[in-house]
Amino acid sequence: MMNVSTPVYLEDKLEEVERSGKLEYRSGTLPTWCPGCGYFSISEGVGKAMTELGLDQKDTVCVSGIGCASRFPFFMNTYGFHSLHGRALPVATGIKVANDDLTVVVVGGDGDAFAIGGGHIPHAARRNVDITYILFDNGVYGLTKGQTSPTSVLGFKTTTTPYLNFDQPLNPLMMLLSYGASWVAQAYAGEPHHLTEMIKAAIDHRGFSYLHVLSPCVTFDKTSMTYKNLDMSVHPLPDDHDASDFSAAMTAAQTTDHHQIGVYFSSERPTLSDGLDEISERAKQTA
Repeated sequence: MMNVSTPVYLEDKLEEVERSGKLEYRSGTLPTWCPGCGYFSISEGVGKAMTELGLDQKDTVCVSGIGCASRFPFFMNTYGFHSLHGRALPVATGIKVANDDLTVVVVGGDGDAFAIGGGHIPHAARRNVDITYILFDNGVYGLTKGQTSPTSVLGFKTTTTPYLNFDQPLNPLMMLLSYGASWVAQAYAGEPHHLTEMIKAAIDHRGFSYLHVLSPCVTFDKTSMTYKNLDMSVHPLPDDHDASDFSAAMTAAQTTDHHQIGVYFSSERPTLSDGLDEISERAKQTA
């Protein structure tokens, strides 16, 4: 039996959480995800990151598409936009172009992002829109009761693949790197402290930042991307990994025998808003 030298009282803990400021980013709507879902860690990480970065709620927007992850804006005390299936990035791009002073955080699941929404990712990345895209990857369509998704592993058995999945899963990290994202990283919902640091770094990056978060679906996946399996297969990127080296990032992204968390790639280049400002100035000069 564990001995607790100092008693912990619920009232004191609640006061500590309230003093931290994290509750300022929570709406009055409680999350409705399944108990044990990794999305709770991501939600907590986003609120904590926003608190530590000192973001103002009125200058922050959370955008989502459709799916379990897309309930996220309802649980945040910021401006929010629950958009159409796969259309979160175009909506977020429009918001950022309309008001470059806003901090725009986009959330989506692996199905919303890489199936119906897959055509929008390359353009947001190559244009270097100054938004943060947090991808909740549980390798399954959870909201519609557990079908195979674009990131489901080979051999995964679901209602749509009763004789096992024979479709090769996508490699989102390689995709985002090849599309030209200026910041690419991976985190794991089972390591919340590291996850929070990755979210902070993603939001703080000026340009299109993509954070891929491995997050078990405790209801519809009992065999593949479980906490037990991920706890064994998730490892940090090597200490000598150079995030400024694109080739090194691509090499790391090709590792498939285990999951590596950390910043794969980071670079600075003009954003979409920078380009639009320059076009505006050129237009003024020729008017």
